[in-house]
Amino acid sequence: MPASSAQARQPGATSLLSIGQVLARLTPEFPELTPSKLRFLEEQKLVSPARTESGYRKFCAGDLDRLRLILSMQRDHYLPLKVIRGYLVDLDNGLTPTLPGGVTPGPSMLSTVRRLSRDELLREAGAAASLLHDAVSASIILPADVYGDDALGVLRALVELQRSGIEPRHLRGFRGAAERELGLIESALVPLARRKDASSRAKAAEMAVEIAGQLEVIRGSLIRSALGRLTK
Repeated sequence: MPASSAQARQPGATSLLSIGQVLARLTPEFPELTPSKLRFLEEQKLVSPARTESGYRKFCAGDLDRLRLILSMQRDHYLPLKVIRGYLVDLDNGLTPTLPGGVTPGPSMLSTVRRLSRDELLREAGAAASLLHDAVSASIILPADVYGDDALGVLRALVELQRSGIEPRHLRGFRGAAERELGLIESALVPLARRKDASSRAKAAEMAVEIAGQLEVIRGSLIRSALGRLTK
């Protein structure tokens, strides 16, 4: 049994959270999280919340950290659940596992989401306001009142690319390519999307992450192959 579940069941355990409270804490960082996905992750034995005598799920702080780790590995590494499950089993057994590619999840995976104002985003990225404006105009970064780590990473990359003469306007096609990939994913999910039950919706969300990961593998391979031709 995961350590978080044991902790939740200890007599006198405090600060247990309902599904609604878990969603309130995690959806700002993981907007795709829904009650059905939480239940799906439990069905897959990735998290084991405590139960009240009435059968309601109650999550402890350890469960919350575990969920944040699972969702981060899906979002940031496009890992399928079977890989995540193996990682968590090793973690529960006191090992220090690594993800495919030798990546070890760092503290950032367990940290709370940051919400940056426009000025904070520019300052942390070391970017000029004009670069952010151009990135928004090219649909590389979506306009927002507050920004997260994803926007920060993109803006930092744009700062480095600008030093090589690559401007946001040169990357306008990236948004179109992303939309085409989304179309492929949506087409693959049509059979599940037609079903209205919560389990099917959760499985569709999981499949979307896995398909996106496979597309990322192919895209990376094509780019590496093209780079190889440049050096010949």
